[in-house]
Amino acid sequence: MRPGIHRMLDLAASPARWWALLVVILLPSVACSQESPTSGLVVSSDAALQEMANALLEDIGERSGFSFTRPVRVEWRSEEELVRYLSFKLDEEFQEGEVERIRDSYALLGLVPETLDLDALFLALYTEQVAGFYDPDSVALYVRSGQDEETVESVLVHELVHAAQDQAVDLDALTERGRGNDRQIAAQAAAEGHATLVMLEYALEKQQGSEVDLVAIPNFIDLMGPSLAAAASSSPVLSTAPAIVRESLIFPYVQGTEYVRVLWQRRPGRPPPFGELLPHSTEQVLEPERAFGPEPDAPLNIELSGGGASVTYTNSLGVAEIGILFEEVAGDGRPIQGWEGDQFALVERDDGSRGLVWWSVWEDVAARDAFVSRGQAVAAALTDATLEPGMLDGRPAAVLTVGAVPAPPLARIGGGA
Repeated sequence: MRPGIHRMLDLAASPARWWALLVVILLPSVACSQESPTSGLVVSSDAALQEMANALLEDIGERSGFSFTRPVRVEWRSEEELVRYLSFKLDEEFQEGEVERIRDSYALLGLVPETLDLDALFLALYTEQVAGFYDPDSVALYVRSGQDEETVESVLVHELVHAAQDQAVDLDALTERGRGNDRQIAAQAAAEGHATLVMLEYALEKQQGSEVDLVAIPNFIDLMGPSLAAAASSSPVLSTAPAIVRESLIFPYVQGTEYVRVLWQRRPGRPPPFGELLPHSTEQVLEPERAFGPEPDAPLNIELSGGGASVTYTNSLGVAEIGILFEEVAGDGRPIQGWEGDQFALVERDDGSRGLVWWSVWEDVAARDAFVSRGQAVAAALTDATLEPGMLDGRPAAVLTVGAVPAPPLARIGGGA
């Protein structure tokens, strides 16, 4: 679930702990008032930080496939300054009541408590995890002060990859909330997986004193996943957050790294995962051949409108969050197969009661029917819910209705990515 700031989370790793949870935020509009000398392509008011970052640029450029063409500002920020800024952005990001509507949508699906304070949860997560962030708008990288040199170097490598990405592609546009939850997470997976793989290879080479090729390790994701999970368990706020929050935040780093690793196995020259290689759904992240294979499989847009109640919020789940839904609500951890697109709408009646309608489209009737059959356990666990097969613009579809929905919104297929 991505209810927070739309250019949101970033995990960096300490080579001493393999996967230390150092959450780094990609956010806009941080003011910087200090002038400083320039050396190379890094500008900083701190000469030592500037020297450290400049020393990394050539290596990062070679590893990432992106060259630096413009200066990047690198500055220290205290934890208090970072958290204060994050609190401001949470207040700025949403229209009045929007966070509550997001919470209500996931509560109706049985994924979060209906009384959960999402603002407080995400601010607590940031406070616990923040190590720094790259800000695309001001072309600046901010690092939390008070960290050891090894950790700072890992953060710099990861975030300088983001700076290089941002000079080549528009990170703001790729991770913008208006693209929809599933597409947003997929784009974040490309950006974070790219930065994470570069960072891990750099850190491990420095630690071992010899060249490291993580692309050649066939079971890399099997090694990385448990290590990250163990690191997450040592973080009280993250480890106790609802699974839909926790797993959606971790997904871009574990699955995104694997996506880029598979891409680099299949395509010579280690191309960056953008342009025609950018995944447009979490299904493509989980099954890379759907993104860059001979016949790319773009997701479909489903548009919802009208109906017998006011639509107050709409978004998509995607394969990653559908998987979390099935596992958390019904104990069904099997992969989701045959998905082509989905969209849900939170609706509100005149008396203030709320319900949810969720349309999904499937590759064929067999995939649709398998989903509906498995989904009956999900519907049975929810309050006043039904899951029925159907057709949408000639395609096999299913519709889940939860709670007070007097007449569901009209649905239509609007096209691919």
